[in-house]
Amino acid sequence: MIRFKFFLAGDAVTGFDVKGHAEHGDEGSDIVCAAVSSAAYLTANTLTDFLKVDAAVSDDPNGRMTLTLRSDSEAARQVLKGLEHHVRMLCEQYPDCIKIFYGGNQNA
Repeated sequence: MIRFKFFLAGDAVTGFDVKGHAEHGDEGSDIVCAAVSSAAYLTANTLTDFLKVDAAVSDDPNGRMTLTLRSDSEAARQVLKGLEHHVRMLCEQYPDCIKIFYGGNQNA
């Protein structure tokens, strides 16, 4: 199961941590894993490369990715809100593959 945690400051999403595998299909052809990975990377790249938002991003070879905003902006909040919406829609389609959590920060 993919565990997708959104970090919150009040009502605003300030980052995320995603890990795990959907196990919806064979490794390398799992459409749920591909959808979640693509959304996470698109979000991270949009924030850092195009909006130039200061964010800490890490990913590891085991499939875990973490992003935490270091500075706040309306544009960054909207992009992360879009990611949250997208992951919620995926979770509705594949409830046995994705679980969403919320917390105060990456250490919570």
